Amino acid sequence: MSIAEIEVLTARDVPLGGPRAMTVRRTLPQRARTLIGAWCFADHYGPDDVAESGGMDVAPHPHIGLQTVSWLFSGEIEHRDSLGSHAYVRPGELNLMTGGYGISHSEVSTPRTTVLHGVQLWVALPEEHRNTARDFQHHAPGTVRVDGADVRVFLGSLAGSTSPVRTFTPLLGAELLVDPGATVTLPVDPGFEHGLLVDTGEIRMAGTLLRPAELGYAPTGAGTLTLTNESDAPARAVLLGGTPFEEEIVMWWNFIGRSHEDVAEAREEWEKVSDRFGEVAGYPGDRLPAPALPNARIAPRKNPAHR
Repeated sequence: MSIAEIEVLTARDVPLGGPRAMTVRRTLPQRARTLIGAWCFADHYGPDDVAESGGMDVAPHPHIGLQTVSWLFSGEIEHRDSLGSHAYVRPGELNLMTGGYGISHSEVSTPRTTVLHGVQLWVALPEEHRNTARDFQHHAPGTVRVDGADVRVFLGSLAGSTSPVRTFTPLLGAELLVDPGATVTLPVDPGFEHGLLVDTGEIRMAGTLLRPAELGYAPTGAGTLTLTNESDAPARAVLLGGTPFEEEIVMWWNFIGRSHEDVAEAREEWEKVSDRFGEVAGYPGDRLPAPALPNARIAPRKNPAHR
């Protein structure tokens, strides 16, 4: 794989969760790339001193057509959803929620949290499964040592470790902690495209240097992925992968559909407090209201051809 085949995606700062918003760094989606596999959304936040930032407080809000993937490096988040799940997101433990036809949930950092730091990811559901039932899964993967790196596989398979968590398209999600100056070569599925989101340190991915908050994209075709930590401290990154997602999607607010009408209908049902999204019990406050739809029709989009 040549250097020219790695695309570097930079993040933009986005306020999350309404008037009591914390700021996150968003690398997916953007104009250059809508998806990596079925991964369609990547927010990276922290380390935030909760005493200064106020932490995370996202009131009940709806989702359709996707799965949410919560992964923390530090801190703790309390999760409640309309399936009745009441769970905690903790470092090194995966919480995956399936929206499908409709679900709602809240996310609040706990009083025990002093520093909040992690990623929030979404996976687009394929057409045949996008109206599937609500679901919630939890998994705490073990650590696998490979060359100069510790690997935790929370979705899919890598380095001899396989996650039991169910997905609807072939996916990979793993946290990598690479020793100072180490080079690690990972066997990967050549049918997958991959994205490496750097959290700390500087990592060279197939010859291209990635800095914190940057996401490097590698297309399909390679059977190995070589990463080098160019810093003198451990470097941490999240590796995402999957088979190319060829369907066009309409992505607006917290909804993923296939047409403007899909998301307009979901918005209307959320505002009407319909049974489609259920109720989140135990959150001490109101639901998030839906923003107004844009005046123009929301156009479907898919990835551009790889340069």
